[in-house]
Amino acid sequence: ISNSSSFNEFFLLPFADKRELQLLHFSLFLAIYLAALLANSLIITAIVCDHRLHTPMYFFLLNLSILDVGSISTVVPKSMANSLWDNKAISYVECAMQMFVFFFLISAEYCLLTVMAYDRYVAICRPLHYGTLMDSRACVQMAAAAWASGFLNAFLHTGNTLSLPLCKGNILGQFFCEIPQILKLSCSHSYLREAGVIVVSACLAFGCFIFIVVSYVQILRAVLRIPSEQGCHRAFSMCLPHLVVVSLFVSTAIFAYLKPPSISTATLDLVVAVLYSLVPPALNPLIYSLRNKELKEALRKLIR
Repeated sequence: ISNSSSFNEFFLLPFADKRELQLLHFSLFLAIYLAALLANSLIITAIVCDHRLHTPMYFFLLNLSILDVGSISTVVPKSMANSLWDNKAISYVECAMQMFVFFFLISAEYCLLTVMAYDRYVAICRPLHYGTLMDSRACVQMAAAAWASGFLNAFLHTGNTLSLPLCKGNILGQFFCEIPQILKLSCSHSYLREAGVIVVSACLAFGCFIFIVVSYVQILRAVLRIPSEQGCHRAFSMCLPHLVVVSLFVSTAIFAYLKPPSISTATLDLVVAVLYSLVPPALNPLIYSLRNKELKEALRKLIR
């Protein structure tokens, strides 16, 4: 997509100007990146290799780990390279690709978390129909729908953003290319088109959020009717990791994109961006494996 402003590159916001702090930033990001890469790769390998984990819940967890690896790999390596080589530039094409791929993976992950909420709802509220409603074909179709929704959402937003003329320079107030930062450089007055894309995305995000909330309300009602304490504990153990992951994802995203402009500063934007781009991919494997005996056993066998 050609832009009328014809910028060949953008300049990203560095974490620090001093060389020592740049190397510290590189080291911290490298440690987080390697930890996230290792943890998610172990989960992916364990699920693929252990036939006991070939169930809908772990199939969706496999997809989640793939999305986490992709999203953190889209953002972190370029930021580390810029700190290591003391370089702030990113080419226009690279920026466009980074913006599209990151938004695609984040959107797909949100849709996938919605599908996982439905899986938990069926498992607890309609256990007798679980095998029928969540057969292999249905699982593949739901996962494919999550990926496709993320792709379409990213295509609409990225295409609209890159078609806008930029007249406010080419310096981004973030350590990676993201759509809100590009929009800040725009001098376009095509508010109707921008509003249309935002409405479509907002409807998707709000619809997923309402679906997750309704699913967990139904789950809570079903759990409270379980007579045995052991049954209640097992049901909560099934839902707690997903609920924590959803809360982490939604809270960081809401604060990043809906925080009041009055409290928005360059430093705060950087910190918030780190929270929603690095922390979930690194913590999700830990959250899902911490209370999951089957997954922990599969990981032990894999490591041995």
